[in-house]
Amino acid sequence: MRGRAPSVLGIGDNTVDVYVDKGWMFPGGNAVNVAAMSGRLGAFAGYIGCLSSDRYGSLVYEALSQEKVDLSRCRRADGPNGCALIGHEDGDRRFLGSRPGVRANFSLVEDDFLYMASFDVVHTSVHSGLDHQVPMIGLRSKLLSYDFSNRWSGEQRDLLAPHVDIAFLSLGSAEFSDCEAILRQWSDVGCKLVIGTRGGEGSLALFDDRLYAAGVKSAQVVDTLGAGDGFIAGFLVEWKISSDVSRALEAGARNAAAICGVMGAFGHGVAFSTLPEDLPPRRPSARA
Repeated sequence: MRGRAPSVLGIGDNTVDVYVDKGWMFPGGNAVNVAAMSGRLGAFAGYIGCLSSDRYGSLVYEALSQEKVDLSRCRRADGPNGCALIGHEDGDRRFLGSRPGVRANFSLVEDDFLYMASFDVVHTSVHSGLDHQVPMIGLRSKLLSYDFSNRWSGEQRDLLAPHVDIAFLSLGSAEFSDCEAILRQWSDVGCKLVIGTRGGEGSLALFDDRLYAAGVKSAQVVDTLGAGDGFIAGFLVEWKISSDVSRALEAGARNAAAICGVMGAFGHGVAFSTLPEDLPPRRPSARA
């Protein structure tokens, strides 16, 4: 028997993805995307983070509001919002520069912990700057999910894995045996469920000492930005409904494919004809 649709709370990072060569900007950021995408899958979704009062922060805020994501614990602040400059070359994305903005200008307080305790799933990421509060988040959450992307260290793994219920890792083109070894390292230091995504090779999961694998789904690719976050949202919603790893991996793959058919992570794009002057500078090595 399948359970009810869960509630999912994203905490932490947000950004505006600026497609400099296409004349569009979109709301984004891992915690924002997972919240919005989970809502589209039927979850009650919320977001805690810090958004600027500028037009970029307002773009994210209004998009989440339109997606009916609860923002009652979201902060607004003066200063620039986070932005990422994105270019395209031969169909591939290139990150040209970024700024974190005000996204880390908040600390979780007791009212936040009381709020997050009402959610079935709490999700944060390596980009959120909340590692120092992860032990408390894990203690006060029913289930804590964390996207480490491909940016973890052994020290970070050993410190955070015991407090994280579900860890998502981007394993890229690593060999199957190497991927399995990485998942087991995370499990050995205390993470209950570890998922590794492998691009076109699909995904792996380790749970209760059993290894699971799933492939990718065919997609009409418009834009791959946010596909990984779509996988996470699909996995989390299905996992809380069915507690079935195989079904959750398949649901993640389906949602990732669906996200590839949307410009931006979850739409809500704003067009521009001239590149705004208040964006972060490009990296010196980034070409136009």
